[in-house]
Amino acid sequence: MAKRDYYEILGVGKSATKEELKKAYRKIAIKYHPDKNPDNPEAEEKFKEAAEAYEVLYDDQKRAQYDRFGHEGIRGGGGGYGGGMSMDDIFSQFGDIFGGHNPFESFFGGGGGGARRGGGRKGSNLRIKIKLTLDEIAHGAEKKIKVNRLVVAEGVTYQDCKTCGGTGQMRKVVNTMLGQMVSASTCHTCNGSGKIIDKRPPGVDNSGLLQKEEVLDIKIPGGVGEGMQLSMSGKGNYGPNGGPPGDLLILIEEKPDELLKRDGNNVVFDLYLNFVDAVLGTSVEVPTIDGKVKIKIEAGTQSGRILRLRGKGIQDINGYGVGDQLIHVNIWTPKQVSKEEQEILEKLKDSPNFSPSPGKNDRSFFERMKEFF
Repeated sequence: MAKRDYYEILGVGKSATKEELKKAYRKIAIKYHPDKNPDNPEAEEKFKEAAEAYEVLYDDQKRAQYDRFGHEGIRGGGGGYGGGMSMDDIFSQFGDIFGGHNPFESFFGGGGGGARRGGGRKGSNLRIKIKLTLDEIAHGAEKKIKVNRLVVAEGVTYQDCKTCGGTGQMRKVVNTMLGQMVSASTCHTCNGSGKIIDKRPPGVDNSGLLQKEEVLDIKIPGGVGEGMQLSMSGKGNYGPNGGPPGDLLILIEEKPDELLKRDGNNVVFDLYLNFVDAVLGTSVEVPTIDGKVKIKIEAGTQSGRILRLRGKGIQDINGYGVGDQLIHVNIWTPKQVSKEEQEILEKLKDSPNFSPSPGKNDRSFFERMKEFF
């Protein structure tokens, strides 16, 4: 794919001054900065593309070569950011655009951009599991949990890194046929911070971090499910050399409920009725996630029927309504009966009303019922 014209990328004319180039590049860099466009490959590519254009046009010699020969004139030297340079290299290379400091600190509160250039890598994420009851899943819950995380220690003193002279960068000058080309990379000793630890209290690691137990308040929204992962930004381990903290990842586990089962956003309850109540009808209490409710069982209710209590299920976590409670009716058959009960049943078994197919008495009701149980 052919490269775009550098002047077109920055939106300036060929007579643009260095101040105009700087202003144009800053505008584009802010628009497509990774901290404003997380997980956006297209924005990252435009960010790198603008850095490449600025790197070439701001250098008088490279600009002259580009104006005369186009992209071929700078091949092999300069213009490398669109290819394999990392974001750290871009930040470090152009850290003096706005007066000798990282330009992105003033626009993004010294957060993501400052941490990138400063070499303070983002800390690692922490992962925990939380078991929730069905009631907590349905209504949400607030929990207090203990986590052991790496935090920035007090009493640590630093000194300038001797490898990079406190700049956090390793610069390399290469002589080419087009002139001297300067490349910069993050210092491997201080990871770009420009500082190394001079003195540290006991228990503090080489990155100036200390293991500490903290109690965190976690608010779990209603509607979460088994295997779902929630994230608390900035509650993970702090990064080395002043890097920002990672995240706390919370994995949800569901505790089995003794009476109710979850099926998506629906709640299922198995109701067992005795034979007489199924025949004559009755009213029974059933548990729900909001407490017990009384329902009416119609006369002649068959085993396997499903009754529905609308809106008695779980709120969808994405706001797409509320599930129902499904009541599965089961006819309970006693394994033993008294002599008196047996005599009553014997009198009933040949009645047409007790046959699954009334009027067809080729098989008795109880013989047919054996097929169902």
